[in-house]
Amino acid sequence: MTKEEKQQKRDYLYMRMARTWAENSYCVRRKVGALLVKDQMIISDGYNGTPSGFENICEDENNVSKPYVLHAEANALTKVARSNNSSEGATLYVTASPCLECSKLIIQSGIKRVVYGEEYRLMDGVELLKRAGIEVQFLKPVSEPEQDINI
Repeated sequence: MTKEEKQQKRDYLYMRMARTWAENSYCVRRKVGALLVKDQMIISDGYNGTPSGFENICEDENNVSKPYVLHAEANALTKVARSNNSSEGATLYVTASPCLECSKLIIQSGIKRVVYGEEYRLMDGVELLKRAGIEVQFLKPVSEPEQDINI
């Protein structure tokens, strides 16, 4: 198996894990998960939701996201910032394409690669990541291999 084939299999595995992690979100409209991986180790994780200590209700009475809801990427990045780990050179796996604000955080955190599994209606965040020289990859969920993955 080539190095590229091994990486693709890892990408599918980590994306599957990010989708599972998204299920932790209390948001009704959209559940998003993120994993930060460095040297084949998960160093942080996140899902969209309200800040610590707030009620676990993401939408208001009109089903609009509350302005203080944090995105999965932001949660993963702030979590790693509070740890002894560094995101320098890491890969971020996120179930939806990053927004513009999260992309700015991704750039500043030293992440070298972003893999996302669903395209959001606005792609300006992805364009900014590419402009910053970050490798960005859309990983279609329908093409996931259904075989045992030995890496």
